[in-house]
Amino acid sequence: MLQFVSAFYSKRRNVLKKSAESIIGVQISVNRIQSCQDESANFAIGKTNNPLIHPIMKIKTVLALVALAINSTTIMAQETVKQTAGRDQLGEFAPKFAELNDDVLFGEVWSRTDKLGLRDRSLVTLTALISQGITDSSLTYHLQTARQNGITRTEIAEIITHIGFYAGWPKAWAAFRQAKEVWAEDTAADDARSAFQREMIFPVGEPNTAYAKYFIGNSYLAPVSTEQVPVANVTFEPGCRNNWHIHRATRGGGQMLIGVAGRGWYQEEGKPAVQILPGTVIHIPAGVKHWHGAAADSWFAHLAFEVPGENTSNEWLEPVSDEEYSKLK
Repeated sequence: MLQFVSAFYSKRRNVLKKSAESIIGVQISVNRIQSCQDESANFAIGKTNNPLIHPIMKIKTVLALVALAINSTTIMAQETVKQTAGRDQLGEFAPKFAELNDDVLFGEVWSRTDKLGLRDRSLVTLTALISQGITDSSLTYHLQTARQNGITRTEIAEIITHIGFYAGWPKAWAAFRQAKEVWAEDTAADDARSAFQREMIFPVGEPNTAYAKYFIGNSYLAPVSTEQVPVANVTFEPGCRNNWHIHRATRGGGQMLIGVAGRGWYQEEGKPAVQILPGTVIHIPAGVKHWHGAAADSWFAHLAFEVPGENTSNEWLEPVSDEEYSKLK
């Protein structure tokens, strides 16, 4: 769930490549080195599969990141996108079109998340619509979807500006009007985030964009420790929660959470949800399907500790439905 996001590491990819080849005597592909920033996140989500991690930590954090780039494993489950807009609006007038829209375009194409994530699909779709000069409700819908899929206000402004140079300045102007409305709530959210920051000693951190496709709502990540025991502080906006997921391991593994501020929830499959308050400790064994996130009316933050294990990985599953989540009070 968590990922350590650091500009420090991304600026030193070439250094990491040289260090890996000269110090630990292995060849690492450029692609794997470039993925190092994302792989470093695996500490906090229980995906590290690296037997050398503890001795390497004693030498340099750089070597730890290289080791993660070599050995970490991710299991991505394909998500099914549910859409009813076609049948709701055209079910009687054009039933076949409605079926193709809901079941094929969204049910099949958008659902191939194991090939291309929802965030990237939103980016491609927005580029296509804006380039054609489409500014009706379909653009508004896809702007809203892009925001839900993790595209930030800063990113959408840059995206539309970039499109403007290729598709035409007037088209960019037209798209900005709708984008401002969709991301208007983010201004208020920034103020709320600043207020929540004053409630805790750990930083809120940066937007958790790398794993946004596994979340409903916005989350933030701040690394606390990268030595001995990897620890990160994760902050959730009200209503934000991660998907059901399982920490896998052949021995040991799992995760421990400690509530820091606000109010949140933790739930294992088949069991009632447990409220998390500051000081609450949650032990998550390997192999247990679960989710965690904020209460609907509260910001929430917890520390996440990786539990050492063998052959560890993280399996992401389906989102927590609004129906399930709305039952929690």
